[in-house]
This record gives sequence, C-alpha cells and structure tokens, in this order.
Amino acid sequence: MATVTPTAAPAATRLGPLFAGREFLWGALAVLLVLLVAIVGPWLAQDPAATTLDRRLLPPFSDGHWLGTDALGRDLWARIVTGLEWSIAVAVASTAIAALIGTVLALLAAERAGPVRTLVLQTVDAFLSFPGLVVAIAVIATVGHGYLPLVLTLGGLSWPVFARVIYAEASSLMQRDYVLAARLAGSSRTRILAGHVLPGVAPTLLVMLAFHLADMLVAESALSFLGLGAPLGEPSLGNMLAESRQYLYVAPWLMFVPACAIVLVVVSANLLGDGLTERLRGRARRAP
Repeated sequence: MATVTPTAAPAATRLGPLFAGREFLWGALAVLLVLLVAIVGPWLAQDPAATTLDRRLLPPFSDGHWLGTDALGRDLWARIVTGLEWSIAVAVASTAIAALIGTVLALLAAERAGPVRTLVLQTVDAFLSFPGLVVAIAVIATVGHGYLPLVLTLGGLSWPVFARVIYAEASSLMQRDYVLAARLAGSSRTRILAGHVLPGVAPTLLVMLAFHLADMLVAESALSFLGLGAPLGEPSLGNMLAESRQYLYVAPWLMFVPACAIVLVVVSANLLGDGLTERLRGRARRAP
C-alpha cells in the first residue's frame, strides 16, 4: 500500500473559514468604514486649523458645522477625521512593529532550543513584568513626543504579547507530522518556518492584530491626553479630549464627539477580533 506523506494545508484552506460568519462581516464592515472616513474624510472636510472666533462653541448641527465648533471656532468634524487619521496611523504602525518583532522572535525560539530560546523567553518575561503604559510615559518623557517616538515606543514595548502567544502555538506546530516530514525530507529551517509553521499561526496572528490595534489606539489617546503623544495643537483624539476638559459643562459635545470616535474604533476592532476568534474556535471543534 502506498504511503502518503503528510503535507501542510494550503494557506487559503487554513484562512478561508475565518473569513465567513456574521461577526466577522460586521466587524470588517465597521473597520473598513472607519478607515474610509480616516482616509477620505480629511480631503472632504474643511481646514481643521481654520479659526473663526465669531462662530466658537457652536453646538452640533449648526449651519455648516454638523458636529459643531470648538473654543477657537474650528470645525469639529474636520478635526475628528484628521484626528482619526493620526490616531489610526499610530495604532497601525505600532501594531505592525510589535507583530513583526514578536512573531519573528517567537518563531526563532520555537525552532531553536538552547540559549536562543531561553534568551527570548526570559526577555519576554522581563518586558511583561513592567507596566507598559508607565514605561511608555517614562520613555516618551525622556526622548520627546511626536509620531515616530510614539510609534517606536508603543511597538517596542508591546511585542512580547505577540511573542508569547505565537511561540506557544508555533511550538505545538513544530511537533506536527507534516513539519517532521518536511524536516526529514531535508527542508531548510527557513522553508519550514515560512512554508509550514507561519501559515499555521496566521489565524491566531490575525485575531491578535485586531485586538492589539484597539489597545494601541487607546494607549495613543491616553498618552496624547497626558500631553505625551501627539504634538500640542495636532488634532488627535487624545489631544481633543484634553482640550475639551475645561468646556465640559459649557460645551459637552467637545468631549463627547472624540470619545465616541475612540469607542467606535475600539468596538469595531474588537468586533472583528471576536468574529475571527469565533471562526477559529469553530474550526478547532471541527478538526479531527
């Protein structure tokens, strides 16, 4: 009888079941809508820096300002879409950095035993032992705030989350029959990791990306609220929240609008992550 050598399932087969289901569709639609507003909105809105002092603190649905104006008469809709662009850009870039560093180190630790694995795992434990937001505040207060320091700090401090989860799954995949068969067939380490292990951890990585994006948006807003994120005057969501504090009782919409924008993005990303998680669990229950 002919012997069939186990092979890795194609990436499309692995990922296909994830992209079906009501939760995923609603989450993906919400995320795409937010991204569309952030990308296209600034081109269609007024100048977010244009001040009109005789039209300051206008309530929502005023003539020409459907979200109202702030204390300097600047259009709130224009500042919201510009702030979304800034905040989402920081969240996406820092998530990409964290995912790249964490995944590479996790795959390296899963494939290599000995000092390399020990060093990676101990580094992960060391990073996770410190409160991330507190360390980020200290780092940014030292090196200065702005887009690049913010992205590098958030990404450089949050990669251990990816490393720990991806390492656990990659270590399990390294013991699968098709990986052992590829190793016996003489496949290189790089080919095994890229062609067999990475497609196996891709569904989990996608779920983590969705949730981590929401975490990075909240972290960026918190740092900007404290004056350590976006430069002063930049219409980021955190800066808008900070500027609206003194007008809370006079013009509550100044705080309500950016807060709703943050909630919308976070809920959308988490809805997408929940949909992907549900599909991943369903696939695991159907697996033999």
